[in-house]
Amino acid sequence: MPDYFQGIRRPWKGVLMFGPPGTGKTLLAKAVATECGTTFFNVSSASLASKWRGESERMVRCLFDLARSYAPSTIFIDEIDSLCTSRGASGEHESSRRVKSEVLVQVDGVNNTGTNEDGSRKIVMVLAATNFPWDIDEALRRRLEKRIYIPLPNLESRKELIKINLRTVEVASDVDIEEVARRTEGYSGDDLTNVCRDASLNGMRRKIAGKTREEIKNMSKDDISNDPIAMCDFEEAITKVQPSVSSADIERHEKWFAEFGSA
Repeated sequence: MPDYFQGIRRPWKGVLMFGPPGTGKTLLAKAVATECGTTFFNVSSASLASKWRGESERMVRCLFDLARSYAPSTIFIDEIDSLCTSRGASGEHESSRRVKSEVLVQVDGVNNTGTNEDGSRKIVMVLAATNFPWDIDEALRRRLEKRIYIPLPNLESRKELIKINLRTVEVASDVDIEEVARRTEGYSGDDLTNVCRDASLNGMRRKIAGKTREEIKNMSKDDISNDPIAMCDFEEAITKVQPSVSSADIERHEKWFAEFGSA
């Protein structure tokens, strides 16, 4: 409905996803690429860096020109804090400041791009992700109009993530997924994957315990067949895999969201 989304209802030109590491920000960007049907450009600060003077700014300009040519399109910049930290910081190099300025100019002008042959507007959206939103330049923060907090998974989300991780393995009847989810409060999506992975390996660890290298090599296929994952495997895995996100990190993200968030 392009006629509706005009003037003050114009589409957002920039979206920032921020939150603790391992919560699925990059995965959400991949989902956007699959679902929205636009041309998707996945870039990082390394792909825009060059040792030649002026080359980095030219690549930034070429990226946005290309995105406009293939509009509607989405430019995804992962770990954008490494590309656009606050200007004026001590030790900032001149070339780094020029790249930041070029990014700001291009993001500011992405929607002033004319129209397609059918009269529809050429839409280019910038989608960015970061674990350190407080390091981003203030001017870029203004241009990324929607700032969405991606928090750690809640109880229901953890239950679903555990079920997804266990799709390809056999699970014993004594496994209480809700109890596992309850005991993994504060774990990120990546942490839950590590818990499930460690639990799935415990059966093999028990079978090879005390065996020599030659004995392990000579084990038959039946001997190493996968046993169902039991509840004791999860209990052992939880004691070994600790959450990677501290409460201080969560508190800092929530404070930044309270000040600058716009979900």
